Amino acid sequence: MPLRPLVALVAVFSACLASLSGATAKPNIVYILADDLGFAELGCNGADKYKTPHIDALANNGVRFTRFYTAPLCGPSRSLILTGRYAFRTGAVTQDACKTIIRKGDKAEQMIPTVLKQAGYATAMIGKWGQLSPSGDPAEWGFDHDFHFKASGMYWNSARVKTMTDDGKVRGDPDTYVIDGKTIPVKDSEYIPDLMHKDAVAWLEAHKDGPFFLYYSMSHVHGEILPTPDSAPSPAGETAAARLARHYNDNIAYMDKLVGKLTAELDRLKLRDNTLIVFMGDNGTAKAHAPVATIGGQRLDGEKGSMKEGGGLVPFFATWPGVTPAGKVNANVADASDLLPTFAEVAGAPLPAGRVIDGRSLVSQFKGGTQSPRTWAYCQLSNNYYVREAGWKLDQSGTLYDMKDAPFKEVAVAADTKDEAAIAARQRLAAALAGLNPSAGYKDEVGDGSGRSGNKEEKKKKTKKVKEAK
Repeated sequence: MPLRPLVALVAVFSACLASLSGATAKPNIVYILADDLGFAELGCNGADKYKTPHIDALANNGVRFTRFYTAPLCGPSRSLILTGRYAFRTGAVTQDACKTIIRKGDKAEQMIPTVLKQAGYATAMIGKWGQLSPSGDPAEWGFDHDFHFKASGMYWNSARVKTMTDDGKVRGDPDTYVIDGKTIPVKDSEYIPDLMHKDAVAWLEAHKDGPFFLYYSMSHVHGEILPTPDSAPSPAGETAAARLARHYNDNIAYMDKLVGKLTAELDRLKLRDNTLIVFMGDNGTAKAHAPVATIGGQRLDGEKGSMKEGGGLVPFFATWPGVTPAGKVNANVADASDLLPTFAEVAGAPLPAGRVIDGRSLVSQFKGGTQSPRTWAYCQLSNNYYVREAGWKLDQSGTLYDMKDAPFKEVAVAADTKDEAAIAARQRLAAALAGLNPSAGYKDEVGDGSGRSGNKEEKKKKTKKVKEAK
């Protein structure tokens, strides 16, 4: 055979093999978790005040959920996400209690990276590790690579922060981060979210042959709210309140910019077509910003730390080229325990054995299906909890709420109501709670019920000692 036809034949054959390989390759998974970003702070959810064009573009090319719930505070939320198990099973009922999650022995919890590694996935955790730190660093929970810090709202080092606050004080400990066990100082010129992005891109480059799982745990938009590299100088006469509002808007915009840059890198590396991207907020909007996080002029009922709708309802969507239908809105209830079984199904990995996995895979709904394997979602913080259907909610006290006007209003139903729909809903949800039996599991034995601290008095003593040392 002449050389040119032979070369052409080889090229066609190679292209066919590459196409076949791409069609059968396990999909990559990029999971983006925004910090304190509430449901009403994304344009695609109808936010009045905030513009998020890059995130909206992703959401509009996939399936966006409107009733997705998680724990109302970051530590319990992240424990739920990573284990697929409710707090009364793992013990992660408060921020402080997250450090007691069992890591070793027969009763050890398993997190997403350990599950996915069984299917050949490389795994990385980049960003906030927060309240999970005392129970072990990311590597100890199965991540092959990690860039993490142990505080919240990490943006600049303390030298820079002092110049950005009215009182010149520094809150938190933002001077170092850790990469694969090595502690690295933050330079005065460095913006930590940019360092995270750079590390994520380098890791994606190194693992572009896949399959991989990237858990990208962003700093934004947790307080303390500080200027971003894109923030303009304060105009003359600007009040502290006006500056905070402007900088909060800047932080949402910068978060959106980073998501856009990450997506662009996936495109550049030709990974986008075989990558599932899931975006989520870890809890509701922080109290200081909740009043202005409105949709159609209405604020959500509740905020971060609250057992009302604004505490546990979070933004959530999935986009996966060729799999998720564009522009699909899903109104089924779901919760953060569903992530572990979802990612396991995507990867073809077995679920952890010998334990209850509370989550149910969302893959069929990612593909556009309208049927859900669950009829209720569960939310817990401290010793407070509820089960939530599309139209009703029942909490640990036995109070039933009519949720037809949610997320803006939830109305307690009289215990002696004669409304047949309410009576039937109470029976269904009471049966769901009885099946879960949270009261028989781990409890908050020492906290104040807020879920924020296991022992507030001890925390006050530690804070006092730090102040005295300074």
